[in-house]
Amino acid sequence: MKFYLKRIFRILITLAIAGAAVFLAQKLWVRYMDSPWTRDGRVRADVVNIAPDVAGLVVKVAVRDNQFVHRGDVLFQIDPEHYRHALAEARAVVDQRKASLAMKRSQALRRASLDDEVISRENREDTDLAAAGAKADYEAALASLEKAQLDMVRSVVRSPVDGWVSNLLVRPGDYAQVGAPKLAVIDQHSFWVYGYFEEHKLQMFHVGDTAEIQLLGSGLKLQGHVESISMGITDRDNPTDVRLLANVNPSFNWVRLSQRVPVRIHIDAIPDGLTLVAGMTCSVVVKPSAKVKS
Repeated sequence: MKFYLKRIFRILITLAIAGAAVFLAQKLWVRYMDSPWTRDGRVRADVVNIAPDVAGLVVKVAVRDNQFVHRGDVLFQIDPEHYRHALAEARAVVDQRKASLAMKRSQALRRASLDDEVISRENREDTDLAAAGAKADYEAALASLEKAQLDMVRSVVRSPVDGWVSNLLVRPGDYAQVGAPKLAVIDQHSFWVYGYFEEHKLQMFHVGDTAEIQLLGSGLKLQGHVESISMGITDRDNPTDVRLLANVNPSFNWVRLSQRVPVRIHIDAIPDGLTLVAGMTCSVVVKPSAKVKS
């Protein structure tokens, strides 16, 4: 009798273990296949490429690599001597054009007061047109002066945002070209997450749903929500050739993996003391609203 009881007990234990294994496997399968989550997440941030608006020799670099700067802080300065001379020349031209305008207007007023027996109508019209031309020259000189003043101001390059200096390439003595980036500033207030979800999971959630972000190697979880879903990705199997014709791949892999679609996750709040770096990896779990679940 004891032998049969032990045998039945062993069978029951085996069945319980097998049932628990099946239950756990089913839960893991549902979580992996039917839950909107991904381990392929990346922390991103807006990166502002800083390029000078004027050209010249760099005479001063006021920041260090990875330094935090505030909006309006000086990053580097371009030699202002050329622009100082250009500003002085523009002011002189304005004074000259102003004097010429005053003279032409005075001549036009004097000739307008004379009758046709003293001066011809044609001569009077010519002086009026000369005054109008002098006015246009004066306004052009004022515009040139404003540009010279702007160039003088733009010789000092300032940060447009609060953030961290990155990839500092400029040094005193370098020649800065117009529009050529010299450094980047990572916007402090622009951090967000891109979660790359499998295509069959996109129907499980909507924009606005709550999301949970866990950084790799950290037990800290950030709260966020789905901000947007990308509406297009590149089709690598069908590129376009130089003649703008479809270049269709004649062979495809037997195993077709689910395409990954970028989903933008807004970070609701960043805890104090957390160092968030653009490029960090993370896991993202979306918690669909009741409306989506139904």
